[in-house]
Amino acid sequence: MTATGDPFPQPAKTLDCVGLYCPEPVFRTREEITSVPVGQILEVLADDPASESDIKSWAKHAGHELISIEKVKGGFRFLIRRLV
Repeated sequence: MTATGDPFPQPAKTLDCVGLYCPEPVFRTREEITSVPVGQILEVLADDPASESDIKSWAKHAGHELISIEKVKGGFRFLIRRLV
């Protein structure tokens, strides 16, 4: 747990993909992860129902750690640690 009581570390950056549909959230996540230092976390917000499986699959194939998928009002919150 972090000092604030949050079980996850603070994201280095947030990517808002709300209102975007497949494949746009994955494309934007792939581009944005490179702006986060290795070891840091990118938070992705999306409301496309397909984004849950798409981002999970992309993170695995791209070699990044999907720390969490949280269902939030109207969509999902992903925390992805850049590993490569």
